[in-house]
Amino acid sequence: MERVHDFMRVRSKNATSSLKPNQSHFRGKNPTKQYFSLLLIQQSPDGDIIDCVPISKQPAFDHPLLKNHTIQMQPSRHPYGDSKIASHPVTQTWQQNGKCPENTIPIRRTKEEDVLRASSVNWYGKKTPEDLQKFHLKASANSGHQYAVASSATGNYYGTEANINLWKPMTESPQDFSLTQLWVVAGFYSTNDLNTIETGWQVYQSFYGDNNPRLFIYWTRDAYKSTGCYNLRCPGFVQTNNQIAIGGALSPQSAYGGSQYEVCFLVWKDPGSGNWWLQVGGIDLGYWPSSIFTRLANRASYIQWGGEVAPSENGQTSTQMGSGHFPSEGFGKASYIRNIQTVDSSNSLSSANGLSLINPTPNCYNVQTGTSSNDWGTYMFYGGPGRNSNCP
Repeated sequence: MERVHDFMRVRSKNATSSLKPNQSHFRGKNPTKQYFSLLLIQQSPDGDIIDCVPISKQPAFDHPLLKNHTIQMQPSRHPYGDSKIASHPVTQTWQQNGKCPENTIPIRRTKEEDVLRASSVNWYGKKTPEDLQKFHLKASANSGHQYAVASSATGNYYGTEANINLWKPMTESPQDFSLTQLWVVAGFYSTNDLNTIETGWQVYQSFYGDNNPRLFIYWTRDAYKSTGCYNLRCPGFVQTNNQIAIGGALSPQSAYGGSQYEVCFLVWKDPGSGNWWLQVGGIDLGYWPSSIFTRLANRASYIQWGGEVAPSENGQTSTQMGSGHFPSEGFGKASYIRNIQTVDSSNSLSSANGLSLINPTPNCYNVQTGTSSNDWGTYMFYGGPGRNSNCP
């Protein structure tokens, strides 16, 4: 029997309650299932509905490998080294009306119209493996997805940290998406055992219902074939924090030639538990249990950082990546990722080096890397406008 979520009150003047069929709180493999529950919820100014779910009843524990899982409420140790949290922090829109109580987590409710916008119910909230194969074979020029990415050399990695510039790129179609993220990777696509941990921000109107940049996570253990999903759409990630909603909108965004905003992302393998923890903006958000992975159960073999655009139609899209401007325009105009670091086997942070670039369509989207002795460390500028006179 599927678990019925017991929702708890959000401490805000906009919290509401009702006893009715919840036809829109979809999760698991069948997003059209109905759940009946006492709803005590918050309406966010951007239209999101945030449900405060008891931490022990979150979707993660529907995973067959997590049935008897003991929640790790905090990591045993953070990585050693110089961690540079953004000086201009971003917030989530729903936080304007309050927060969830202790011992609950905020879950952005999936509405019926969210699923109806999807091209396929079965692939709602998932990446399609066919479009991603060429990227992980590092030959994505003919793939529907386009990238401007920096990649580490192959080795043994236990995490990464990076400050990611926040923008609101334009998408040509509601079905297109534009994102900036980091990938923690082990295994191989060719043998269907590719494991990834992914996090960053994305604009994806057909998935979220608007064009705001939103915090996202993703994972897979079988090259996107049958495992993994965006956010909390399927069991796997265990959230422990009551302040941040995965899938929630991020603000404020950077302005061309104006104020710049960024989010510091840190993913690392906790030495005590072996779980892969996620920290966003200095807040420990939760973790991917090591037991849900195969290759990543031990370590990662490489890490990548950068932008991705996915068009809905054949041919070159005008969907923007990052700020929509090329790296050559520099700070304040081009999107950046700075303070790029990796975590080693001793749980220490150090600047990433020896990065290779993946930018198969440089006239559409490009990437440049550099190093600095100041708080930028290893950095990259990336992005572009998509279709233009040199990228027809």
